[in-house]
Amino acid sequence: MNENLFASFIAPMILGLPLVTLIVLFPSLLFPTSNRLINNRLISLQQWMLQFVSKQMMSIHNTKGQTWTLMLMSLILFIGSTNLLGLLPYSFTPTTQLSMNLGMAIPLWAGAVITGFRNKTKASLAHFLPQGTPTPLIPMLVIIETISLFIQPMALAVRLTANITAGHLLIHLIGGATLALISISTTTAFITFIVLILLTILEFAVAMIQAYVFTLLVSLYLHDNT
Repeated sequence: MNENLFASFIAPMILGLPLVTLIVLFPSLLFPTSNRLINNRLISLQQWMLQFVSKQMMSIHNTKGQTWTLMLMSLILFIGSTNLLGLLPYSFTPTTQLSMNLGMAIPLWAGAVITGFRNKTKASLAHFLPQGTPTPLIPMLVIIETISLFIQPMALAVRLTANITAGHLLIHLIGGATLALISISTTTAFITFIVLILLTILEFAVAMIQAYVFTLLVSLYLHDNT
């Protein structure tokens, strides 16, 4: 109970060396590959899920947009597995760090925007000024659309950070309350424990949903620019 509420969000270190790099690389070990003619159930389930998500997400894209399929599928696997591993006890979740989420959001957003300006220059510039805008409002709308364009990567990163951080804080608070209530009221502690279990199940769903939402928004930004 004396532990700092935000201690779980501090990057772990050993002998003064940060372990974030190893933690970020670890989820890639959980997705095995097979060169066999007939795959086992785990790899078959993994391939089926990837095909299902890729068909649903990339069906709206043209040929140029579909070249991003491998990167977007890698992105959703990385964020989803990182979020799920962060729910384990005494673990660290890199996606609770705004700096890391910005490091993912800004290059992807910039790549989509640069692709749009390179391949569809007129259409990309047309987004800054909706058709039929009155002449006096043109400068204001151009400024507003420019600000909204540059806010997109920040919104991606903040959404992911806020949802994952809020869920971990709630689990930490309700878990601490359950331990404190055991010596006061067993019935109340049991009810709180049930709430904690339900919240943990919800966080598993949130971990997967946020990975899908992050990747889907990047896919939509790409669709608008290809």
